[in-house]
Amino acid sequence: MLPRSIVLIVVCVAFCWPVAAGADEPKTADEVIAKYIEAIGGRAKLDSVKSLRMTGKATGMGGMEVPLAVEFKRPKKVRVEFTVQGMTGVQAFDGTTGWFIMPFMGKNDPEKMPPDMVEAIEDQGNFEGPLVDYKKKGHKVELVGKEDFEGSEVYKLKVTKKNGNVEYHFLDAEYYIPLQMKGKRSFQGTEVEMTTIFGDYKEVDGLLLAHSIKQGGMAGDMTFEKIELDVKLSDDRFTMPEVKKDEPASTDKAKPGPDDAKDAKAPEKDEG
Repeated sequence: MLPRSIVLIVVCVAFCWPVAAGADEPKTADEVIAKYIEAIGGRAKLDSVKSLRMTGKATGMGGMEVPLAVEFKRPKKVRVEFTVQGMTGVQAFDGTTGWFIMPFMGKNDPEKMPPDMVEAIEDQGNFEGPLVDYKKKGHKVELVGKEDFEGSEVYKLKVTKKNGNVEYHFLDAEYYIPLQMKGKRSFQGTEVEMTTIFGDYKEVDGLLLAHSIKQGGMAGDMTFEKIELDVKLSDDRFTMPEVKKDEPASTDKAKPGPDDAKDAKAPEKDEG
């Protein structure tokens, strides 16, 4: 279940820079999102980030820790690597095709993802999350109102994704930091509920990013020890490798050479 969980959790990355709310309290979803974009460092700073790498670990049920690396590259490229029992699995999306390698499941060659997994990883391709440019992405966002989240007042946004999935995003009403996301997704005909809590914000090149993501359930928690912006990532890292097929052994019989023909002559009769 772990590989699927990693795909689910890619969406949880969020840029967050705390900025105190002013007197002009937002009244619409677009106004809340504008505050959010301002809080993460501004539109120019956000657009300047072309790639991102996150390295850390995932802790699943039973306390098993799995080394993890997540890479993003515009536009909509994602690669996830995780190591289980010394074997490294890969899940990736190149903007068009989703594929994976699962050696611990006996799948050593790259294979294309089934449609539901492609839909999930494609949905995570934009590392700034679904709120930024939500209209261009085909989503719909509504401001539901305010609620209490563990003693903090939050704005509740309802996000209806292009694919029909619905999520609720909760942003701190004072600093516009994402604190929680709730939603449902369908995998292999089964609807899965998700509750994600963001924390441990640290500054990375002028941006505050969540380094702790608590997913709970089968997905477990994720802790990122290092996040790098604008790392050099080749497009080949996201492209599905070609499967190398073993050439069949030749069945042609070796043809005799000239020397072999001489040796094959019948022996002369002994006239003695």
